[in-house]
Amino acid sequence: MSVAYFNGKFVGSNDPVVPIDERGHQFGDGVYEVIRIYNNKPFMLEEHLDRLYMSAEAIALAFDQSRESFKEIIFQLIERSGLDNLDVYLQITRGLAPRNHLFPDAPVSISMTAKPFRSIPAEFRERGAKAILHPDERWMNCYIKSLNLLPNLLAKQEAHKAGCLEAILHRDGKLTEGTSSNVFVIKDSRIRTTPLSRHILAGITRMAVQRIAQAAAIPFEERHVAIEELYEADEVFITSTTSEVMPIVQVGEKLIGDGQPGQLTRLLQRHFQALTTAVTADA
Repeated sequence: MSVAYFNGKFVGSNDPVVPIDERGHQFGDGVYEVIRIYNNKPFMLEEHLDRLYMSAEAIALAFDQSRESFKEIIFQLIERSGLDNLDVYLQITRGLAPRNHLFPDAPVSISMTAKPFRSIPAEFRERGAKAILHPDERWMNCYIKSLNLLPNLLAKQEAHKAGCLEAILHRDGKLTEGTSSNVFVIKDSRIRTTPLSRHILAGITRMAVQRIAQAAAIPFEERHVAIEELYEADEVFITSTTSEVMPIVQVGEKLIGDGQPGQLTRLLQRHFQALTTAVTADA
């Protein structure tokens, strides 16, 4: 069942609860996180909350809610949903105030929704997905997980129109990330991905994959990757909370490698699945 929380009350996810003058609605003035729940246990919850607080600080969004209170609400949502495996979306906005570009003197709004896993066809994980290349037209502070996602939506829609799962973004001939994912190329058994900066999001699944690679002694290079390297890669994959580790077997008209998910990507998928099982079992 889909359930929600808004400013102290648990409600149905379709209930009309957000006022017209809410700044998230008016300006996209807020930040968010999406946390995956496996077998009733949030995966890498502390890392998600770390990023939430960082994003809020980066846009000068002050609030008094403690980490423990966020956790309490999340676990209540899980219980109320009746689901074992779900996604929790958490949003904080600058609150309810008459429309004005200046920051209001108003309490923040906090909302959450708990919904079943977003459905991604199993065949994508097994056979790999397709992507397009698209110019990165976003703002310069993509390290903030803000509500301002219009450029991402436009690029994602172009990918959908082309029959693809994702759009891989680029600036000045170098890859940045996907519209809702981090991007990795594999060449000669070495994983390469864009270094963290203000231009990309520090993905939680990216962090997990980096830990997996280090534990397995797989070379993991954080450096700028040229478009030509993408086309010449042996393997390509993307990561996100909802797509986990997803093989990309074709970009535009160009097959990646032999057009099948590669062995190293498969290995990372298995290790990631084991990690989610192990961590949630111990939580």
